[in-house]
Amino acid sequence: PVSIGMSLDVASIDTISEMNMDYTATIFLRQRWIDERLCFDGNKSLSLDGRLVEMLWVPDTFIVDSKKSFLHDITVENRLIRIYPNGTVLYALRITTTVACSMDLTKYPMDKQTCTLQLESCK
Repeated sequence: PVSIGMSLDVASIDTISEMNMDYTATIFLRQRWIDERLCFDGNKSLSLDGRLVEMLWVPDTFIVDSKKSFLHDITVENRLIRIYPNGTVLYALRITTTVACSMDLTKYPMDKQTCTLQLESCK
């Protein structure tokens, strides 16, 4: 098994829709793991063009209850791949996602809602 470290920063919560029972947020997702096949000699990391991600193994992470999501791609895809000499891979990307959030509005306007943002992997 591959141990994957993750961090997630919420850049913004763009909209909250009581009618659609969802919210839209922009997040920065960073994942780190070691792939020994990518070890190389040197003491500096290599930053790769995001288009090369198709040539590497990356975790199949997804957002639970996502209604729609997209990766930012202006002016280029907003994802980074950095490989360190020991085979550590840093993969970072910016995502905007709309996530379902079941709201109980029976006590409106004195209600309090809790919406989650969960990440999972198929493997």
